[in-house]
Amino acid sequence: MRILLSLLFVVGLVTSAYAGTVESAVKTLKVDHGISPEGQKCVQCHQEKTPGIIADWKMSRHAHAGVSCIDCHTVDKGSPMAAQNCPGVKGSEMYVSILVSPKTCARCHAQEVEQASKGGHSRGALQYQDPKNPGYKTFFEGLVRTHEGQNHPECVESSNITGCMQCHGSIIKLDENKRPTFQTWPTYGVGTVYPDGAIGNCVTCHTRHTFKISEARKPAACASCHLGPDHPDIEIYNNSKHGHIFNAEGTTWNYDSAPGAWQPGDYRAPTCATCHMSGIGDLSTTHNISERLYWNLWAGRSEVRNGTDPMDPLVGNGPEGRQKMKQVCSNCHTALHTESFFKQADPQVKLYNESYYDEALKMKKALAEKGLLKENPWADTFQNTFYHMWHHEGRRMRQGALMGGPDYAHWHGVFETMQDLYEMQNIYNKRMETGKIED
Repeated sequence: MRILLSLLFVVGLVTSAYAGTVESAVKTLKVDHGISPEGQKCVQCHQEKTPGIIADWKMSRHAHAGVSCIDCHTVDKGSPMAAQNCPGVKGSEMYVSILVSPKTCARCHAQEVEQASKGGHSRGALQYQDPKNPGYKTFFEGLVRTHEGQNHPECVESSNITGCMQCHGSIIKLDENKRPTFQTWPTYGVGTVYPDGAIGNCVTCHTRHTFKISEARKPAACASCHLGPDHPDIEIYNNSKHGHIFNAEGTTWNYDSAPGAWQPGDYRAPTCATCHMSGIGDLSTTHNISERLYWNLWAGRSEVRNGTDPMDPLVGNGPEGRQKMKQVCSNCHTALHTESFFKQADPQVKLYNESYYDEALKMKKALAEKGLLKENPWADTFQNTFYHMWHHEGRRMRQGALMGGPDYAHWHGVFETMQDLYEMQNIYNKRMETGKIED
């Protein structure tokens, strides 16, 4: 019995010592090398104030490379974001900002930032301010403020703040203390505009403060915005055979290969990033998400991409984009399979354009000419149905076809688009016959 008690006592001492070591390692982070003295102070202070941030940073490649808080959050004194709100720099010659814009990321990732600036994501927050398309601003401000916000004296921007800007991005404004206002930040919106003029938001896909490449390669990185009735891309992906394979075994794949080296073998089926961004085969990695696209599938009418201005909904080169996408496919599929897939999908887009959108637009214009549309489009069954036809059902019809999601191409897509068209035809016929808008 004495021997047993002695053993238990020794085990207890060892266990306590081990537990103490683990606890100390978790709660205390002391940096002695690889990081500047100023950076060390930031890490040690934030270990107490915001331990979650430091825990993420410790696991990041930035930490391994000696890149610390100060390297990303320091700004020039002349920057519109420059402040000394942090006690650690107050009164010193250093200026910091809570905001880290793509200009900072570009110091090390210049090519990625440059590519991203040329694609459709960069249009996110600015497209509703574009002087070339004044209709965007009028339409969406009316929707968000007058209708969704009901012109509420305090909450009129609620719909935008909690919804739109969290995906599209905001134009960040600063208060008198150089802190971002709650109306414009925090946001993970991909087209965010920073006070220093930079556009974009790297943490949309590489969330802070680990900034993992592996995280951005998984479908969840895109799914937080590309979902729902108007663009159910993650649902379409899950409906596809690509998604079927990912959901069956995606947790076992390797997501940590270097950029340009993430190839079939690391995975058995593509994720969103594989097709639209990743280096694969002879294709180089790109952060321009418009580069491999042929159609604009989100607009009222789909056209082949042929623009160079990121503010242009048709930014991209359609024929070149299609060829690049075929190169992606060729890493796993035969040429016959790839060619046949697009020959199946493209007519679905043409069907939507010519038999649905063109016909509906023709009726809408005729009703407008005779004054048979209500001033409030959201209280007008014809205009409301027209919007849903292209913005919801019609997008599903087109995107489902091009992404291999049959249920979204058909039942959630063309079937519902057909019903929209017939409903609009009934309303159109009645209004044209009676010369009145039904109650």
